[in-house]
Amino acid sequence: MSNKDYESEVEKELQLESERQKLEDTIKKIKEEIRVYIDKRTNITESLVDARKRALDDYRDDEDKLIEYFDHERYVREETFKSFDRKLRELTILQSAPYFGKVKFKEKEYDEEEVYIGRFGVTQEDAYEPLVVDWRAPIAALFYKGKLGEAEYEAPMGKVPVDILGKRQFIIKREKLIGMFDSEVDVKDEILQMVLSENASEKLKDIIMTIQEEQDNIIRQPREKSLVVNGIAGSGKTTIALHRVAYLLYNYRKILQDKVLILGPNSIFMEYISTVLPSLGEIGVRQQTFAQFAQDILESVEIISSKAYMDKVINKDEEFIKEILYKTSDMFIAELDKFINTLNEKYFILKDLSFDNNLLVSKVVIEELFQYYKAMPLFRRSAKVKRILFSKIRDERDNRFREIEKWYKESLEKMNLEERNREGSNLSFKRRIKIRELIKKVLEAKASLSWLDNESCIDLYNGINRNKILIIDDLAPILYLKIKLEGLKLKEEIKHVVIDEAQDYSLLQFMVIRELTNSKGYTIVGDKNQRMIPISGEVPMMKLQDVLEQVEYFNLNKSYRSTKEIMEYANKFIGDDKIVPLVRSGKNVSEKSIDSKELLVEEISSIVKELSNEGLESIAIICKNAEITDKIAYIIRNRVTVKVIDKEDVIYTKGQVIMPSYFAKGLEFDGVIVITEEEDSKLNKMMYVMSTRALHQLHVLKINKSII
Repeated sequence: MSNKDYESEVEKELQLESERQKLEDTIKKIKEEIRVYIDKRTNITESLVDARKRALDDYRDDEDKLIEYFDHERYVREETFKSFDRKLRELTILQSAPYFGKVKFKEKEYDEEEVYIGRFGVTQEDAYEPLVVDWRAPIAALFYKGKLGEAEYEAPMGKVPVDILGKRQFIIKREKLIGMFDSEVDVKDEILQMVLSENASEKLKDIIMTIQEEQDNIIRQPREKSLVVNGIAGSGKTTIALHRVAYLLYNYRKILQDKVLILGPNSIFMEYISTVLPSLGEIGVRQQTFAQFAQDILESVEIISSKAYMDKVINKDEEFIKEILYKTSDMFIAELDKFINTLNEKYFILKDLSFDNNLLVSKVVIEELFQYYKAMPLFRRSAKVKRILFSKIRDERDNRFREIEKWYKESLEKMNLEERNREGSNLSFKRRIKIRELIKKVLEAKASLSWLDNESCIDLYNGINRNKILIIDDLAPILYLKIKLEGLKLKEEIKHVVIDEAQDYSLLQFMVIRELTNSKGYTIVGDKNQRMIPISGEVPMMKLQDVLEQVEYFNLNKSYRSTKEIMEYANKFIGDDKIVPLVRSGKNVSEKSIDSKELLVEEISSIVKELSNEGLESIAIICKNAEITDKIAYIIRNRVTVKVIDKEDVIYTKGQVIMPSYFAKGLEFDGVIVITEEEDSKLNKMMYVMSTRALHQLHVLKINKSII
């Protein structure tokens, strides 16, 4: 070894020892902070009990003040308790691995600085500088920047120019420094390759250690922008969207807490991504499918299952596909608008309002009321006019009631004592008769306004739909009618919306979400190559500039999921020359034609055994549709143990599974066996989707449907 090499090794060892000492000191301080926050949490609990005892004594005789005190005091102390509890959870997580990176930089006219980047931030009470900086903090963006040298980060006072002098990444497990790498460009390949070579888990994981510069740029975009990310399979779209939510909540917590909505494709996928945000410290974010979101609002509307829907699409049911194409078209939106305009002009035939055969309000006045409130949606307007007319009826009723009471009183006063004794009960009876007749006339007048009642929007839509069974593509049109005719809005406030697998959304769905939430910020992610549902023209998510404000489009062409061989194979089905597979090589994709049931069972059994022996933990058999899935599951039942995922409410767990193509979207597995029919082997988008579920190995078995 030369002197130069020896000196280099000594320098590395010294740096490693220095970092080990830094890690020990950091963990020691974090443990001190944990004790501090345990005490804080205990104290707030005890002070809560003491304060309540005092309040009960102080306000014993004033129930209103006692309730008011408890409401305010409970809110303040619960918020304090929650903040302490959140911090304690974060510190406990950080204890075993406080940080994963470090960036060294220099601001003009200041000394060199270095900050350690972790999952959460830690600043001790009496310290000026943070012990660990949260990855979401503005300054942490320097760690994710590309090359060393000139850069800048956002600060409260504006952009701060800096010179990045160095970046270092750490692998820390169970309080031990396992390794470290200095990086001059992007996230170091050693760590990225290590992470990508790991087996898939049953839940999607966060990527804070390996966020790439192009991904970080999307995550840190301004809050009120509408981002549309078109990314190839495995480009990290979903993970970027979830990390953006965590970033936004960290930086705008007071504005966005409990006001973020995530819409995903199906319940299997929603369960799969369910642990990402909690792992980043964010809990309680509302996550639903669009169908759940719509049906929560519509309540009584039932649609066919996504399984039945997709099977019809994949089996090329021509009438069904024709219906989808129509209901997701711009022409259908125009037809709905035309229908709404016709209702506005002709739905209500105005009539005079009479009371006891006397004109109370003329139809001319009623027309003026409709014109006065024309800014209101039609059915809200009619309800408003009806309330006004009801108030006119009440006024008439009150006037007539006063007349009856006046008549009764005057009649009594005209009678002497003997007449009152003799005729009083008869007079009282006549009074009751008059009041009863008045009530009858009031009810008749109100009933005469039944022309102001309207059908439900669901009934109106069923008329348009010719009472056919409803599908998911009917939910947006029904909501659209309710928005335009009833002024429907969400009860809860939503300030940021995330839409995943957005390539499957119609333009009307985007419009309805905008109207219902009135949100200014959107993170919309999808892959136009993965849309298996028929569409006329461009995928709607790529033409949202007329629907949303401040729309900016991003394209992600690097795949981090699959090996180079798998991505090159999958790319054949869509012919996208822009796809850039990460250089992580693996085995070639195997393709075999199978001509008998026995051979198919043998082949599947052999592949599953081989993959398991090689240490692959999650293995999926992916079929075209539910029918083939169930048949394959049945014929291999004695040779291969698999969990059948053929319904949306089945939870995916690690191991061996079999599922139809449409339930596999968004998921990933260590090894995948694709079952495809010989005549379907060139099905573009479906084969692309099925193939790109595999991380490490892909086997394609081509069969003739008759063998199963």
